[in-house]
Amino acid sequence: MTKPSRPAVVSLNINSKSALYAAYMPFLKNGGMFVPTTKAYQLGDEVFMLLQLMDDPAKHPVAGQVVWITPQGAQGNRTIGIGVHFNEDDTAKVVRGSIEKILAGHLGSSRPTHTL
Repeated sequence: MTKPSRPAVVSLNINSKSALYAAYMPFLKNGGMFVPTTKAYQLGDEVFMLLQLMDDPAKHPVAGQVVWITPQGAQGNRTIGIGVHFNEDDTAKVVRGSIEKILAGHLGSSRPTHTL
């Protein structure tokens, strides 16, 4: 019997509203973030994220699953990385609320993001 692997831990510092807009994935049920990384992941991998949002010095711990992969050499010179769907827990709900408050008025924009 194999032991389940521990979730990967990634740190993501978002330092501007435009970077947050490009990384946030509002089309996911619980919200999610695009994490630039060259490390190999598989769809469904568990990820534990330490997310720092702009002027907030706190690193918010958010767990989730890989639901998007942008591989090296992707069409349109897209940034290499993964999309992490937030788990449905209270911490993720608080972080999602903070993100959506920061991005209020921008979520319906047609500006391109790292994912869609």
